[in-house]
Amino acid sequence: MSEALELLSPVWKHKSTIQPVRGSGCHLYDAAGQEYLDFTCGIGVTNTGHAHPRVVQAIQQQAERLLFGQINIVIPPITLQLAEQLNEITPTEINRFFFTNSGAEAIESAVKLSRHATGRRNLIVFQGSFHGRTAQTMAMTTSKTIYRHRYQPLPSAVFVTPFPAAKELGMEEAAAAEFALGQLWALLASQSAPDETAAIIIEPVLGEGGYVPAPRSFLQGLRQVCDETGILLVVDEVQSGFGRTGRFFAFEHADITPDLIVMAKGLGSGMPISALGARQELMERWEPGTHGGTYGGGSAVAIAAACATIETIQEEGLLQNAARIGDQLQRGLHHLRESYPAISDVRGLGAMVGCEFSDAQGQPDTATASAVADACLQRNLLLLTCGTYDNVIRWIPPLVATREETNQALEVFATALAEVIGA
Repeated sequence: MSEALELLSPVWKHKSTIQPVRGSGCHLYDAAGQEYLDFTCGIGVTNTGHAHPRVVQAIQQQAERLLFGQINIVIPPITLQLAEQLNEITPTEINRFFFTNSGAEAIESAVKLSRHATGRRNLIVFQGSFHGRTAQTMAMTTSKTIYRHRYQPLPSAVFVTPFPAAKELGMEEAAAAEFALGQLWALLASQSAPDETAAIIIEPVLGEGGYVPAPRSFLQGLRQVCDETGILLVVDEVQSGFGRTGRFFAFEHADITPDLIVMAKGLGSGMPISALGARQELMERWEPGTHGGTYGGGSAVAIAAACATIETIQEEGLLQNAARIGDQLQRGLHHLRESYPAISDVRGLGAMVGCEFSDAQGQPDTATASAVADACLQRNLLLLTCGTYDNVIRWIPPLVATREETNQALEVFATALAEVIGA
């Protein structure tokens, strides 16, 4: 099998060469039975843990009945069931749903719908954003140059405004929110007028950009800007959705209702599925036939997995457990920060926690973050980095993680810090 690695495209970067043959809960196992504690969740995908029995059973049962029914030709009943379940967990105003395969495709769908519904073209995104790797979503992604390196020119009509990242801006959270809203109004006055701006797209917690939650006051201010201008507010919940932050969706913490919700990753517990939710009046402005796809809405097995995922999150108390995990992680990491000043910030929302590393001059410390993550890997704990400078270790545990498993991860992390930085 090692020789077969050479057959894979080198465009994929690999955190490790671990070859798991089985997964269960928070753990992966290779052919030799070696156990790994997975606190990456496949980048926020396996929120219900690896191979959750309820999800597996739903997949098996659906596969025996119907694998696929192309939605332009037939409508699988399981597709209607998922629409009903999403209708129950999203705000009352969000009552129409479009299904596709990936987060990037769902973002593309949101762009198309926004332009049709408003008759406007321009888009506004935030510094540090990640929205995908298609041409359109690369143009909307600003977290790292590597995601768009040597692919220019990209689609136009995308404008970038500051994200209210308090630490990066050197401000208190309230001041950062006020500053970012001011810069947004300046952009609307100087570069993209409201009557030509279709949508503002935001991750309520920056993902690849460093696990930075948007302040509640900023999201509320953003809602007000959109209400005043007729610009649509699109919330990208691809990484922050489906219980990750202790609510089904991160925007709920701010008590706002977006115009469009983009969903993926944790929706399918590992099966490829994404969704776009919007108000009926907006969906009705989307000209029939101007968008679609072979698999969206018709991949019955993936949709069954999504239905089971939502039921599992609801019935097994995973929202509450996500909040508990996040609190445990933040308390543990703040305690470690007292001994390791290289940890310059600990932040997050629910079980979506970032641990930032900086050097003595306050500059991003990529090398230390990478070395600590590698030291954790040597001890069979899987963690990922993120941020524009890759100096943030992100904690994305399965929402089924126990106190013991979370403590185990923190203990391994503490050992790695001692090895890399010194006791």
